[in-house]
Amino acid sequence: MRVLVVTAVAAERDAVAAAAGPCDEVALPGGYTLRRAAGVPVACDVLAAGVGPAAAAAGTATALTAATLAGAPYDLVVSAGIGGGFSPAPGARPEGSPSGAPLGSVVVADAIVAADLGAETPDGFTPVTELGFGTVAHLPDPALVKAVAAAAGAAAGTVVTVSTVTGSAARAAELAKRHPGVLAEAMEGFGVAEAAAAHGVPVLEVRTISNAVGPRDRAAWRIGPALTALTGAFRTLPGALSATAGPAPEPPPRSASPTREDPTPLRRTP
Repeated sequence: MRVLVVTAVAAERDAVAAAAGPCDEVALPGGYTLRRAAGVPVACDVLAAGVGPAAAAAGTATALTAATLAGAPYDLVVSAGIGGGFSPAPGARPEGSPSGAPLGSVVVADAIVAADLGAETPDGFTPVTELGFGTVAHLPDPALVKAVAAAAGAAAGTVVTVSTVTGSAARAAELAKRHPGVLAEAMEGFGVAEAAAAHGVPVLEVRTISNAVGPRDRAAWRIGPALTALTGAFRTLPGALSATAGPAPEPPPRSASPTREDPTPLRRTP
């Protein structure tokens, strides 16, 4: 299995790569550089694509296209990094869902939602889908979310993507009201998911919590521990992916090779 992990900045990329082991550097078009770890059974490429959904989408699309043209397409894309955690909001979440995401915790998105893609109206915010355009949410495979969250000791819930980081209690409350069960806020997940969807590749989002969503109190941020937690979460990823992939298919008989009567070429299974 080949996995592309997309982060915003180098510190997040390095935290993920630390879990993968020794890495080579691979240059991509557009000035991007991958960190590549040839793991077995999961090979992992890590890309720092830049901050925000637009940069994330552009970098992800570049890496996906390059891999396809090289004849080695990815099987999964993961948006990863640190993010803000929402405080518990009793009564504002679906029954049985987690309540809030404390500092240092790990979140796996069961919904990747563009929280500010739409229009402001006299009645409040209207998502772009209600204006008749596009999409505002990507839903990762539930079985994959469950396996990855269980392996990492993570909570599963909504992660919202924003272009402007929340800086007030009022804005945090508004987002929590509009997205019941929301656990975390970040800036890249929806961009990564859009690029993955365009290429027909499954997507996940994994976040570790460095700060609370709301008023920006830098003294309370815990970026170092969140990056350490990110490394720990990604150490569990290969096992979770291998468990969900199931047993490898049986190899074909030696006689089952392409012939004039059967022009379909054999394909190597990841």
